[in-house]
Amino acid sequence: MISKRSGLLAMSAVVGGSLLLGQGEVMGAEGSGGEVVRPNVLMLAVDDWNDWLPALGDNRAITPNLDRLAARGVTMANGHSPAVYSAPSRTALMTGMNATTTGIYHDQIFYVADPSIEDLPRYFKKHGYKTVGAGKIYHHMPGCIDMRSWDEYFVWNPVNKKNGWSYEAWAPKTGLLPKELPVSEVGKNILSKGVSKVMPTHWMDFGVMPNDLEPKMADTITTDFGAKFLKEKHVDPFFLAVGIYAPHKPNYVPEKYFDLYPLNKIEVPEFGPSDPTGNQWTEKLHKVITETPDGAKKEIQAYLAAISYADAQLGKVLDSLEASEYFENTIVVLWSDHGYHHGEHHRWMKHTQWQRTSHVPFIWAGPGIAKGEKVEGTRSLLDIYPTLVSMAGLSENSRLEGVDMKNDLANPKGAEDREVLVPLADDHMAVVNQKWRYVVRGKGEFLYDLTNDPQEFVNLAKDMKYAKVKAELKSKLPANVTKESDEHRPMSMILKKHKDETYEWRPKPNQK
Repeated sequence: MISKRSGLLAMSAVVGGSLLLGQGEVMGAEGSGGEVVRPNVLMLAVDDWNDWLPALGDNRAITPNLDRLAARGVTMANGHSPAVYSAPSRTALMTGMNATTTGIYHDQIFYVADPSIEDLPRYFKKHGYKTVGAGKIYHHMPGCIDMRSWDEYFVWNPVNKKNGWSYEAWAPKTGLLPKELPVSEVGKNILSKGVSKVMPTHWMDFGVMPNDLEPKMADTITTDFGAKFLKEKHVDPFFLAVGIYAPHKPNYVPEKYFDLYPLNKIEVPEFGPSDPTGNQWTEKLHKVITETPDGAKKEIQAYLAAISYADAQLGKVLDSLEASEYFENTIVVLWSDHGYHHGEHHRWMKHTQWQRTSHVPFIWAGPGIAKGEKVEGTRSLLDIYPTLVSMAGLSENSRLEGVDMKNDLANPKGAEDREVLVPLADDHMAVVNQKWRYVVRGKGEFLYDLTNDPQEFVNLAKDMKYAKVKAELKSKLPANVTKESDEHRPMSMILKKHKDETYEWRPKPNQK
């Protein structure tokens, strides 16, 4: 029964018993003296990966390394991101708290101001783990790496050590960013037709790079670090997080990955009706891309090429783990911060509440985890924090709002379905389970039967036959929601933009 007071979040607290077992069985290997050794954690984060993956039943992307991880672990067949922008999704995952609690719904530049909030790596560090990060884990705008959480943090460009990960996977410091932007015809048309007034032109750009430049690419360097770390000797248990930027735009990718996807083999999805919640800009972008000769096909080709490049980088880290002494005692969890549209509902990129944006790869492997199986029930990336804490046998963190999935990972066939929350704004949210998606955007309501209408083209919200279903899903919305404008939210905005386009940083606890 869902309490009226706290809606979906209360449901998360009671499903499966306790959020954090704390006293439960540690999912580690046995030491030489028969004692249980605490497991290591390898977190692999990717960006903008949608569900066009063999591991999720779609063969459009070629991902042999993701496939082998899925083969030795458990895939969440209906895993969803806790938000549809990078910052709020990663914030929810890393703090274990939904946007409806933190007030972070968009790509705000923030800092954890409430001292009682301990993010995932800080919590493991507190319990004796060595915490090491590399690449894009949080939405690290300049200055946002919180070193309270990390013993070490690697960024590919030393100049950016103080500022966080480079906002683009490509930057002038690498010498790889094309000197004239945009490169593609799609990008040039976006620029010439004025769409770029609301975004940098390269955000939708793509192009073929020489194969011999791959070692210099940002994600290559980041994953080289992760692979090297796993070859080294570590006394304490470790929490290693490796974040890959690709296939986030721009998709400048080595030629060999483009060669995997001949243009004449590219499938363009059915676009369907226009998103009723869209705007002039989204329609204009859709028009420019689809009216450029083979524009949609080329954009999709570049996206898939970038996924295969990212998969190859993941493979290096997995190879290193499998060859190491840590293989049998390391929990691996892979996730994408959200999905990506390619014209469905006339939308490109993300930032929507459709299935294509929230349905993401979410895979676990390691001790205590079944092999080659799937959890069919709906799960959220919000569940990562409590699950890792439980599997490592750490003490309870009462602030967490996700669900401990340890039992699901051991017995996937016994996992039941449930609802998860996907906020877009403080008055725009989706409630999702295996069969239904209910969306509320301001005063508008949308209800989709995912079994019979997986493309979400038919809104059933006004059909009285489904009034009971709609009411039940609506009841799962949280009653208490932190507004984006709430000055007392636990996240502190740390950047002020002046009229002259300069920025002023607020001091943070880890900065002198």
